[in-house]
Amino acid sequence: QVTLVESGGGLVQAGESLRLSCAASVSIFSVNAMGWYRRAPGKQREFLARITKGGTTEYAESVKGRFTVSRDNAKNTIYLQMNSLKSEDTAVYYCAATSRGIIDWGQGTQVTVSS
Repeated sequence: QVTLVESGGGLVQAGESLRLSCAASVSIFSVNAMGWYRRAPGKQREFLARITKGGTTEYAESVKGRFTVSRDNAKNTIYLQMNSLKSEDTAVYYCAATSRGIIDWGQGTQVTVSS
């Protein structure tokens, strides 16, 4: 089981940027992929971005061009850089690690974008 701890959420105004961090309890090379999801009030959990062990990235259409996923291998941490934030980006953001068919989740971090 992988323990994931997200940080970096907060309250920002529309148009501003925010960077989320997700620290893993194991080497990020020991999992197949790590990614970011979010759940807005009253909505289902939504996939945002993922980075594989090999470094390949994938994005949801809704955030492509605004959000960027990256990693720091030495810190076993992935990041989500979010630019040009909109009020509809308000949600709880979760980090996930996938390995051998098992998904581990972080506790989530709240992002609120005020207009």
